[in-house]
Order: sequence, then structure tokens, then C-alpha cells
Amino acid sequence: MIESGDDKGFKPASYERIVLKNASEYYYLKIYLEFQEVGISLNAVEFKQLIISALKRLHGEVGAALPVDVLSYEEKTLLAILRVPITGLVKLWSALTLLDSYQNRKCAFRVIQTSPFLLALAGNSRELVLD
Repeated sequence: MIESGDDKGFKPASYERIVLKNASEYYYLKIYLEFQEVGISLNAVEFKQLIISALKRLHGEVGAALPVDVLSYEEKTLLAILRVPITGLVKLWSALTLLDSYQNRKCAFRVIQTSPFLLALAGNSRELVLD
């Protein structure tokens, strides 16, 4: 038993707090394109071109040069997962938000989920159904 005042070489526990900021090089976005009209579809090339034109419209040629990768795209639902360098996240998100038309048809991009980790987009707790 240790008596009070007798430390016998014991040191108090210490801890170090480590905070990682922007640990990931990329950011991932799950988005879908919503049209006012029903039955409009785009192939993957047209979808990517629409993203580039949205960047160019808001941020000019420099914005259009932002490296955005379409990792997956579903033509039927117009749902996609994008990868963008973390430094370009705000530019991409703002360009997608402000896009309002494609070939004179009203449309809007909806950002469903964002994460610095691709695996986080695999599930959505808002869509979880409990039995």
C-alpha cells in the first residue's frame, strides 16, 4: 500500500492531445441531379461535362481546371459519387449549388452526403430502417 507523500518514483499520468486537421487529401460527395421535367437522362460524359461547365460558369477557366473525378454514376437515377481535392471542395460545392439549367431545362444538383472518407458514403443513417 502506498502511503501519502510516498511516491516511490511514480509519476502522474500525462496525455498528449493530437488533432488531425484535413488528414485526407480528397473529399467525397454523393450527389444527384434533379430535373423539373420527368424522364431526362444523361450519360456519364454529359454528366461530367455539366459539372465542368458549372465550375467554368462560376469560377472561370481556373475553376474548370479543378480535378473532379466521377467515381461512380448511375444513369437511371442521376446519382453520382465525386472525388475532389480538399482545397477545391468549396469551389465545387458552390458551383453545383448555383447551377440552374441544362440545355434550357431547369435542374438542380442536390448534395446528399460529404465526407473525407469514401467508405462513409456507403451507408446513410437517415435511410436506416430498424425492425
